[in-house]
Amino acid sequence: MPCPRWSWGRACRPRTSLGLALVAGLGLILAAAPAQAAEASFDPRTMGLVWTVPFIGLLLSIAVMPILVPSFWHHNFGKVSFAWGAAFILPFAMAYGIGPAFYEFLHIILADYVPFIVLLLALYTVGGGVLLRGSLVGNPATNTALLAIGTAIAGWMGTTGASMLLIRPVIRANAWRKRKTHTFVFFIFLVSNIGGALTPLGDPPLYMGFLKGVDFFWPLQNLIVKTVFMSVILLAVYFVFDTIMLRREVGEPPAGEREPLSLDGLVNIPLLAAVVAVVLVQGAWDAGEIKILGVAVGLDVILACGVLLVITWLSMRLTPQPVREANGFGWGAMEEVAQLFAGIFVAMIPVLAILRAGREGAAAALVALTSSADGAPVPAMYFWLTGVLSSFLDNAPTYLVFFNLAGGDPQQLMGPLNATLTAISAGAVFMGANSYIGNAPNLMVRAIVEEQGVKMPSFFGYCGWALVFLVPLFALMTPIFFR
Repeated sequence: MPCPRWSWGRACRPRTSLGLALVAGLGLILAAAPAQAAEASFDPRTMGLVWTVPFIGLLLSIAVMPILVPSFWHHNFGKVSFAWGAAFILPFAMAYGIGPAFYEFLHIILADYVPFIVLLLALYTVGGGVLLRGSLVGNPATNTALLAIGTAIAGWMGTTGASMLLIRPVIRANAWRKRKTHTFVFFIFLVSNIGGALTPLGDPPLYMGFLKGVDFFWPLQNLIVKTVFMSVILLAVYFVFDTIMLRREVGEPPAGEREPLSLDGLVNIPLLAAVVAVVLVQGAWDAGEIKILGVAVGLDVILACGVLLVITWLSMRLTPQPVREANGFGWGAMEEVAQLFAGIFVAMIPVLAILRAGREGAAAALVALTSSADGAPVPAMYFWLTGVLSSFLDNAPTYLVFFNLAGGDPQQLMGPLNATLTAISAGAVFMGANSYIGNAPNLMVRAIVEEQGVKMPSFFGYCGWALVFLVPLFALMTPIFFR
């Protein structure tokens, strides 16, 4: 009998990802190009908006197919992801040559996707090995406290780590309730996104800034007030909303002897600290670069990925199997994120290239909005453009695009252009909460919750929640913080 996607054990390891295997196969086909072809480049100013069709198609597939053809999507999302990635890279190879296509494909995979997915894998595995035992009853006070704790720790252990640590306790605490979807939506808003704004460890965009020379404590100094503003309002709104929903419940919380709170899987705590240390060392250590098939990759990136994989292995090896089983740990969420983001990273190559072309590219009218008539940057526009694009693109490369558009000099951006960097950072982190694909933990949390039998909003349904609860707050923030 085949293992369910949420099970754990030797017989239930992650299934071979057909989507990733096909992407790798595509890479091998492109690798047949001469090695020197990998150095070839193309002019992004020549790309029209038609090149964004595969990316838009993939977004629509993620949004619509789980609703219209749920069974097909459940069994074939990796193939769909691959198909849209191939729908860009193969025509691109014909139009611009195999060399540029090979280079762009390999660069996005080696320099962006692999480090991204390895860090997520480590945080997912380590966070999923810590089990919070004890009697937690999902009432408004308990739920709000859990969301507040998750928001507070997300900036120091990453939104992925905090999400993986707390999502299962929140699920168990609310198992007795029928009306609980809103709790997981607000969990994504706060723990999986907004809480990550305070350090480079919290969210990938800020880590990208750290690697570019932004001081480690700059986000804490400049985003703390904005983060508190968002968090306090959302927690208050959630408490009121959850109180109303609790009054409509027909069931009763579980009775009986209360079990005191305790932690199992404590071996993962030092492993989590080791993940944090790897991130910090990688940001502070310039180890040079090596070329892999013509693509320059930082030696520190390669070493960091190797250490993170060792940490992942140690977590799996040292965590008792009953702890993971009690935690409901499974590979389904990680598999879905890995396959979908493989296609997203490849399909977004032209979108990022068009944005990098700036005022000379197909998005010139959009880019022009970021500066006034006298050439001065407009923080409000940086906030909204970075944020809206981060809602549907990966927020780390989107951050880098606007970071470079604003000059790319960290000393200038932390000095005279401090307001601009603050707007870019806040937009990338906060508005990653606007859709399931704005930040990887969003998709993970949704998958884990649905594995436990809780129905989550559809792609557009979730965006509707964000439109109601987040966008008005962003609009309120704009004249207060980004004038």
